[in-house]
Amino acid sequence: MDCVTPAAVDVGIDVSKAKLDVCLLPGDKRLSCGNDEQGVAQVIALLKDQPVRRVLLEATGRYERHVASELLEAGFDVTVVNPRQARDFARALGKLAKTDRIDAHTLAQFAQLGHTRLCEKQPEKRTLLDDLVTRRRQVTRMLATEKTRLQVPQNKTTRTMIARVIRLLDQQRQDLDRRIAQLIESDDDWKNRRDLLSSVPGIGIATASQLVADLPELGKLNRQQIAALVGVAPINRDSGAMRGKRAIGGGRASVRCALYMAAFCAMKFNPLLRPFAERLRGVGKPFKVIVVAVMRKLLAILNIMIKENQPWNPKLKTA
Repeated sequence: MDCVTPAAVDVGIDVSKAKLDVCLLPGDKRLSCGNDEQGVAQVIALLKDQPVRRVLLEATGRYERHVASELLEAGFDVTVVNPRQARDFARALGKLAKTDRIDAHTLAQFAQLGHTRLCEKQPEKRTLLDDLVTRRRQVTRMLATEKTRLQVPQNKTTRTMIARVIRLLDQQRQDLDRRIAQLIESDDDWKNRRDLLSSVPGIGIATASQLVADLPELGKLNRQQIAALVGVAPINRDSGAMRGKRAIGGGRASVRCALYMAAFCAMKFNPLLRPFAERLRGVGKPFKVIVVAVMRKLLAILNIMIKENQPWNPKLKTA
């Protein structure tokens, strides 16, 4: 007697701070539980009895981290997508209403397409590194805000209070820099990556550390894929005879900001990128176009360096 192979099941999980809404397709099987240890255990117990092909979640302010990590540990293929992608997909299906149950069903439908990139298991230290780098970015933003406030005319008492906050934030940023450096030093692969990246004129230690934390895909993708992932690949906006203005968008804003500042330094001091920028300036390209082009070329250089495990070389070919 022939055995019938059960149909593959795709799973969508709508994640909030307190709750997990799960939908399995086909069959529209449902589960709603708490976003805690007990709730995650319920989800895993349910899915272990199913021929699961893929589990898809939205990135929701890090509330999805625990359930995604536990699902990966249990051996499931997991994808975490940008909420904008999920919402655009829902609109394409004509779904304008939005509830947790509807979102879970939409995410399951999204998973059925199978076009999303799978997550990889991350060591516990990577989560800590990501948290530290994210906190450093937050402190840097707060520090810049307080310094701007200090320039506004105000009484001595207010200025003293602001100065006290600035000293506290500056101390916290220094502490974070030390902890990030210590964590990277404790991992040979991270240390090697940071050293390779910081060997490029225009890339400092802080930027290199941020790239280690925020862009683990560096060296694993080709230059087109890594540019699209970061969001420095120009997007076509053509229709019929109309040729729209190309612009970048999407991607990882934190990495893009780091590359933006690095590009400014590279345009002045990098022997490969400085003439590249001057050549673009010579043909009349707008300043922002030049900076983005330098960012994209710099990213391609970093990608090749990590892929080939080679330090900075001004003769490096990125094509």
